[in-house]
Amino acid sequence: MANVGGAPRGPYRSGIRRREQIVNAAAKAFGERGYNGASMRQIAADVGVSPAALLRHFQDKEELLASVLEWWARETAALHTEGRGGLAAFDDLRDLMEYHTRHRGLLELFIHLTGEASNEKHPARTFIQNRYTGIVNMLVKRLLATAETGEIPPLTDAQAEAEVRALCATMDGLEIQWLLDPTVNLTGLFDFHLDHTLERWKSGRYAPAATAP
Repeated sequence: MANVGGAPRGPYRSGIRRREQIVNAAAKAFGERGYNGASMRQIAADVGVSPAALLRHFQDKEELLASVLEWWARETAALHTEGRGGLAAFDDLRDLMEYHTRHRGLLELFIHLTGEASNEKHPARTFIQNRYTGIVNMLVKRLLATAETGEIPPLTDAQAEAEVRALCATMDGLEIQWLLDPTVNLTGLFDFHLDHTLERWKSGRYAPAATAP
């Protein structure tokens, strides 16, 4: 009788589990050695399969990277909900910093691939660009909505984008410092910076908008 509506069984289920093991090993390898530094042969060895067996699941490293990025996006999707409004919505970023302290490997993966993706030919470039664009647009939207309710003084779209990009730059910088030195107080330093940023927004002291060169 067919396993209608139930969990996969037999070889199919085993194949899914093996793909998951390969993706997890690749995520770790890409996070530690970067996409260019990690080899399919080493990833296969980490999983305990032959290179030929790995290629039965992923035809090349780019396909494997795509699966790793899809996995990363699923793992972090819950961190970008829009449940809170106003300045309180920015407290989600505190939760993100706390999440990083418990999932170092995910952060290493994203930071390492972000650095490599500065190369226009890197296969993760479009994903990383879209990820940053999505986060910036989401936070700009939140900041402008906060001004519309009167919780903070009015600001222009350009000022909102400048504020958000500066905030994201601080987050990235602290994350890199923490990865290099785990004694850095990632959550405490970010809380301190965000507290001051929120107070500055309340007073209407905004960063100057970027100007074209």
